[in-house]
Amino acid sequence: MITITKEFTFEMAHALWNYDGKCKNIHGHTYKLIVTVQGEIITDKNSPKLGMVMDFGELKRIVKENIIDTHDHYLVLNGKSPHKDLNFSNYNIELVQYKDYQPTCENLLMEFVDILKRNLPENIRLVKLRLYETPTSYAEWTETN
Repeated sequence: MITITKEFTFEMAHALWNYDGKCKNIHGHTYKLIVTVQGEIITDKNSPKLGMVMDFGELKRIVKENIIDTHDHYLVLNGKSPHKDLNFSNYNIELVQYKDYQPTCENLLMEFVDILKRNLPENIRLVKLRLYETPTSYAEWTETN
């Protein structure tokens, strides 16, 4: 088995409802998502993907459509917070998303794991996902089986 890895970046704002520090305020990050998948090298000499585990372009498409396009430049908030009562359109803020969880780096990472597991090809296994919230802080998920 071989692993391949691709990196992505996106901009997102969030606030941590009921948090006891500065992150209770709306603020933004440049997130970096590092996706590592595993599979067998394609050996079919007639395949245009000969020698690949997975086409990096296909991995890029899956991540872009299912994570980047639905989070880049969004304001993400806890759906149980009082923020849901605010009318952000009055402030020219159109891309607001309410999660059923606190939008921490760790919880976002677990949502992304679920999304990728559902959308990767059958013969490709997600083995590691790392989400940087800042250049020096990240959460990491690793497959354990």
